[in-house]
Formats: sequence, structure tokens, C-alpha cells
Amino acid sequence: MKIEARGIRYGVGAAEILAGIDLAVSKGEVLGLIGPNGAGKTTLLRLLAGLAEPSAGEILIDGRAATSLEPEALARQIAYLAQGSIVHWPLRVDAIVALGRLPHRRRFNGLSAADRDAIAQAMTEADVLHLRDRSFDTLSGGEQRRVLLARALAVQAEILLADEPGAALDPYHHLQVMELLGRTARRGAGIVVVLHDLTMATRFCDRLVLLDHGRLIADGRPDEVLSDDHIAAVYRVSVERGGDAAPFVIPKQRI
Repeated sequence: MKIEARGIRYGVGAAEILAGIDLAVSKGEVLGLIGPNGAGKTTLLRLLAGLAEPSAGEILIDGRAATSLEPEALARQIAYLAQGSIVHWPLRVDAIVALGRLPHRRRFNGLSAADRDAIAQAMTEADVLHLRDRSFDTLSGGEQRRVLLARALAVQAEILLADEPGAALDPYHHLQVMELLGRTARRGAGIVVVLHDLTMATRFCDRLVLLDHGRLIADGRPDEVLSDDHIAAVYRVSVERGGDAAPFVIPKQRI
């Protein structure tokens, strides 16, 4: 499966948020969306998820316009983890993760064996299985974030869109989540992930797309995209680099 954005433009009133974006991600690939605040990363992710309509251009799924697909089919193919997801009811963790199976279930039918297996696997991978009996509103922010990731994983979609999945996570779980996204891609899913941590982007993404003020600045391997020139121009900082097996890119000072 392949998802593409062709000539995507998006604006609100007179403000242009995205200006002519082209990108594609295929199964088996981790694509990182990076850029400063206000670059358009979340907006682009929402457009890819079908949660908003572009002002111009189109989103294609395997060469077909996403708008031509039935909503149920699209929900089975694309899973979306929003940046600030909110759960309004005090549901148990396992009930929330089970919501990820809704696109696969027939109306009024209970959970199938396949549903239960997918839910258990997702909770295990997101390290929340031990929380399954807890009410969501009793969890810490980081625990809640991992539960919502498990819900997205339970869809078992061919494309997973994740907006800052490491937000609110401690270093251990941030690394765990990035490793999990890599494993999910190696099993055949396409991953698009919004990141602010340049080291995580360097280490775990196969490709990076750098946005700034709604424009695509660079698209390529992490070492190509995160050049000193690109970082200086877009982030207005200098960086310190190092590491071979585990490379790092750390902001050093403003410029």
C-alpha cells in the first residue's frame, strides 16, 4: 500500500498553512515529518488521515483518490494517533484499545477471536497490558499516551500516522515507542511520524521530510535532510553531532 500527497495546499482564511506539498510513503518505511512549530506537520498528517480536505491537490491511496474510498475501508487502511487525543468517558484501558477494532467489526457483533488477539498484542507492544483493568482517567499522561498508541496499533492498518507519539513519555518509553514503530514498519506497515527530537528522527526514520512555513524544504535520508545548512536555516540553531551505532543530533546554541 502507498499513500501520496500531490500538490497539497491548505489554508484558513487568508493564511496559507501548506503550499504545494508532494510526498509519498510506502509499506515498510518510517517517514519522519520534522520542522519548527507552525511548519504544517500536524495539518499535513490530518490531511493524510482524511480528517480535513485540502484546498488544492489530492491524497491518493494506491493511486486512487482517498475521497473515492468508503469511510469504513479507509478506517481499516489508515490508523491515526493524534497529538492531543482526549477520552471524555472514564473507560477501562482494554475498552479504549478495543475501539481500534471498530472498522473491522460488524454492527451489533461482539469481539471476535481475531479482535481479542489484536487488542492483546497492541497492549503488549505498547506496554500497557498491565493497565488493562484501570480506568483511563486514573493514568498518568505518559500512560494515557501509550494506551492511545495501543488503540491505533489495534487497527492493524497498513498505514499508521502518529503525531508526536513520544510526547509526555519518559526516555525509556520514548525509545520503546520508536523501536515499536520500526518493528511495525518491518512487518509491512507504512509509518508517518511527526517528531521534534532530531536524534530520534536520525536514529529511527528511514526518510525525513523537513517542512517550514508550510513548504517542503527537503526530502531524503536523515543525514541529507539534517544538514547544518538546513538546520541553521529552518531551526535557527547550531547542533552537535556524534555517535556511529547510535547517532545523535543535539541543539547547541541559537544563531
